[in-house]
Amino acid sequence: MSSEGFLKEMQTIGEKFLLKLQKLPKADPVEIVSFCVVLLFIVTVLLLMIIACSCCCYSCCSCDGRPEHRRRKIQVRPIAH
Repeated sequence: MSSEGFLKEMQTIGEKFLLKLQKLPKADPVEIVSFCVVLLFIVTVLLLMIIACSCCCYSCCSCDGRPEHRRRKIQVRPIAH
């Protein structure tokens, strides 16, 4: 998908979203609740993605400013009886 196609698709989705928001005050209660549930789901997914990316960056890229410490491998030996 080209950049122009992606931008056009995002614009179409935005226009549909704005149209839905404009019609929302006149909608049935069931439609309002379902719209809110879908919106809550989208916000939750985006929030979880941001948290996951920030945690991954923090642990992998040493974003905390300290140099990366490698953990020593500990050999496990069998117990002598």
